[in-house]
Amino acid sequence: MSNGEVKQIDLSSQNVLAMRDAESALAAGATQVKVCPRGVITPSARDFLREHGIEVTTGSAPVAATSSASSASAPAAAPVAAATKRSPADPRLFSTPEAEAVKKEICAVGKKLWNRSYVDGNGGNISFRIGPNEVICTPTLMSKLDLTPEDLCLVDLDGVQVAGKRPRTSEIFLHLEIYKAVPEAKSAVHCHPPHATAYAITGRVPPNNIIPEFEVFVGKVAVSPYETPGTAAFAQTVIPYVREHNTVLLSNHGIICWADTVTHAEWYAEVVDTYCWTLMNASMLGVPISQISEKHTADLLNIKKSLGLPDSRFDTEGIRECQLSDVDMPNSIALLPCSKDGTSPLSSDGPEMDRLVKTVTDAVMNAMKAS
Repeated sequence: MSNGEVKQIDLSSQNVLAMRDAESALAAGATQVKVCPRGVITPSARDFLREHGIEVTTGSAPVAATSSASSASAPAAAPVAAATKRSPADPRLFSTPEAEAVKKEICAVGKKLWNRSYVDGNGGNISFRIGPNEVICTPTLMSKLDLTPEDLCLVDLDGVQVAGKRPRTSEIFLHLEIYKAVPEAKSAVHCHPPHATAYAITGRVPPNNIIPEFEVFVGKVAVSPYETPGTAAFAQTVIPYVREHNTVLLSNHGIICWADTVTHAEWYAEVVDTYCWTLMNASMLGVPISQISEKHTADLLNIKKSLGLPDSRFDTEGIRECQLSDVDMPNSIALLPCSKDGTSPLSSDGPEMDRLVKTVTDAVMNAMKAS
């Protein structure tokens, strides 16, 4: 085929253009694919066509620009016909191969959350934005250990369920506010990991500049104010924070993490809870915790920025010219629960710490004698 020659593959008879169709078009040497004006292109198919320079058209004009710059931040499958307002949710997306893969991933993540004791009873919820107005989510009143793909639901960005046998989670509005505020967010995981939730119920955030992995993948977290779970007010509490944070502590409740995949959102939950757990263990040693220097923290933030992860310490030019650590004093864990007079009951050089050390030492010695 000579340069500039167009070879069009006509797929306009299909309501949904999936990944296998895109691969077939490439194998046939297509430079252009004609699609149904009111059809749907799944996320992976859209990305595959763009990457291989295959134009998508309805016959009269291209559906969308194929350059990565114009659509790199698109959250998921786009409807073929352009619209000035949200299109009605398309239940057909719920049965695509991409949706089936997402459902399996959600179920696998649900089991991970349960196995790590991040959810109990029917607690927690998981979602994935599969289209511009379509979100797959977990059902209400069901343990995340027991999830199967058949249990999941499809809702629109207003929370209206359009597919699925079970009723959707009542807390889906929390997820939807994130998707509407952050175009990059494709998945959200809400759970109740005990160590991170311990910070949430004290209204505190873990200090920074301690462990590299936490700085890169999570970094500074925020605490949202308390509202009754499942309400619109509860969902809106995260709006001020989710653009600059991928993890928010929900006061007296748990955490919410967002990412580009369901698995990555669950990873961030693991990272933040393990970090909080490690800080709690370290605080019991009664010695100062060493910090990463601000120079090395800046290096970590540059790595984070290159990965496209958000952080409140970024600005349009790079890293903000301000103190990168929120620890009050050098080598201090800070943020331990304070007594009524504002002092830390576990100050490393105070009488309370002396009494704690003596109590622990006496208990250990008595146990050794008894054995």
